[in-house]
Amino acid sequence: MSGVPDGRLARRKRTDALFRVLAAVSAAFVIGCLLLIVGAILWKSVPALNLSMLTRTPRGGFYLGREGGILNAIAGSLYLAGGATLLAFLLSLPLVLYLNLYKGRDSKTAVWTRFSLDVLWGVPSIVYGAFGFVVMMALGLRASLLAGILTVALLELPIMSRAIDEVMRLVPRELMEASDTLGATRFETAVKVMVRQTAPGILTGVLLAFGRGIGDAASVLFTAGFTDRVPASLLDPAATLPLAIFFQLGTPFPEVRQRAYASAAVLTLIVLLVSLAGRAFSRRYTRHVVK
Repeated sequence: MSGVPDGRLARRKRTDALFRVLAAVSAAFVIGCLLLIVGAILWKSVPALNLSMLTRTPRGGFYLGREGGILNAIAGSLYLAGGATLLAFLLSLPLVLYLNLYKGRDSKTAVWTRFSLDVLWGVPSIVYGAFGFVVMMALGLRASLLAGILTVALLELPIMSRAIDEVMRLVPRELMEASDTLGATRFETAVKVMVRQTAPGILTGVLLAFGRGIGDAASVLFTAGFTDRVPASLLDPAATLPLAIFFQLGTPFPEVRQRAYASAAVLTLIVLLVSLAGRAFSRRYTRHVVK
């Protein structure tokens, strides 16, 4: 390279090599942690993980090591996280479109809304649970699937909104200006330009929020309750896998603690399957994105 002293060039090469090594070590560390966690959970769960456990609800003496399964917790977690994620999405998408289309990206309204969402994102989940419990008491409600969905939706709202917002802010202004030039309304621009361009990023935000919702225990401890039955309505209490793990690990019976690890393995598998499905969906719709 002409004009660059040999000593400086050699120093740049050493620096580049050092950072490549650090990047490789960091990637290996992350992958190793994932494999270690998943491997340890699977190894601990093998003795208790079977089809009967996944398809049956707890029976009498389940927490003493007798027969039964965790179908109630699996169904409750899917109902609760799915409902909360849908509700959070219905609130997040219009909010983000409003901030990026109807308000200037640097307007005071947008700045303070994003600041509020950032603060809500950092609030501990137990605080959401306490808030949900206060609202339940004020309205005379009892612990139920509905109360859990509302609380977890509030927990997921800032996560999903900020994730989608950051993606929409990357959409080129020229695309929106071209849509306006062609006579499209703001709503048509939102649906046919913004949503289509950011579909993979929107999906990522939804999955991020879903993973947080299905794995959280503190926010549903006082709001969703716990039951050995699969909830038949929104007003019934609902068991969740995180709470099932918590209660099972607290027993002195080895058989029950093994079921706790099996519950953890099932929860991990659900998140993994949802992530893989989301990645496949994202690849399918990436072709609509302007590079």
